[in-house]
Amino acid sequence: MVSEPVALPRWKRAVLKVGSNLIAPGGQRLSTRHLLSVARFIAEARADDREVVLVSSGAVAAGRALLGSLDAPALPAKQALAALGQPRMFEAWARLLDVPCAQVLLAFDDLQNRRRFVNAKNTLRELLRAGVLPIINENDSVAVDELRLGDNDNLAAHVAVLVEADLLVILSDIDGLYDADPRKVPTATRIARVAAIDDAVFALAGGAGSAVGTGGMRTKLEAAAKATARGIPTVIAHGAKAEALEALGRGQCPGTLFEPTATPASAKEHWMRHALASQGQLHVDAGALRALKERGASLLPAGVRGVEGAFRAGDAVEVRVEGEARPFAKGIAQYDASELRRVLGKPSAELPALLGYEGPETVIHRDDLVLL
Repeated sequence: MVSEPVALPRWKRAVLKVGSNLIAPGGQRLSTRHLLSVARFIAEARADDREVVLVSSGAVAAGRALLGSLDAPALPAKQALAALGQPRMFEAWARLLDVPCAQVLLAFDDLQNRRRFVNAKNTLRELLRAGVLPIINENDSVAVDELRLGDNDNLAAHVAVLVEADLLVILSDIDGLYDADPRKVPTATRIARVAAIDDAVFALAGGAGSAVGTGGMRTKLEAAAKATARGIPTVIAHGAKAEALEALGRGQCPGTLFEPTATPASAKEHWMRHALASQGQLHVDAGALRALKERGASLLPAGVRGVEGAFRAGDAVEVRVEGEARPFAKGIAQYDASELRRVLGKPSAELPALLGYEGPETVIHRDDLVLL
């Protein structure tokens, strides 16, 4: 095991994510057993003139503890339980923290839509300016895709980007990232510091370890990758251990520290890469690949060889070379899919005659394209 925790980077504003297994241990009911230490950490940080944004799971677990199982399809049942449990989860935190708290519910669509993204950013900024502690959760009662695919680990990373945090802390029921599954391998060693999150690091992630949460180690690594790509160091630590919270308060990392990328992505690039969902795919030839990757050019219709999906102008699309399964870029299309199918491989000068109107010369402008 690691004998000495590494030092935390200096921070003024942190996003703190707390998992369902800490709020409702075993999925039984809401409990303050593990939350008191978290609340103490937040109170001490605020007393030290620091800001904390709390991303809290537990709404579905709280609803299930009150009502039990529902005789309904899985997704509607979870939505109903979330609606029932959300106010109780918020009330539990508000009582413990004893400071002005604001409930903020976000859905993935709020992050995809640039206007909503900016509105959410402004709301959170104003709450922090006023000394209010935001308590954030997914809008589970109405969010279809989020309950099926989403998790609060990745939401916390998006929130860290929204509020321009200096640190993201993910509290779970494990001490950090290990070189093997510590539940199965007694000699597994905790990794104190990760300089870069690559395929080898993702290979260390196992499945979900909680009966009540939707995330496992992989979602935590995904969240860390999103945050560190924007220059935000990330910590995974054991939230059920009071000594872990005390170490965080002393400026030490009791778990695993993921270091930020040396050259962080711009705000727009990060939003396009991590928050904007692709609605289709474009297949391009080798010439277009070279132009996009080597010269930073825009994508022209002459280089497009195939179109997948039913996207509209303004939607995000992935770009891949013919015959390759993995996309190498993502961008915002300037034409509908149906229009692009009419101009495949054609010079830009022919577009007005083919489409019947004067449109952009590019399929994806270089300012609206990121390499993956």
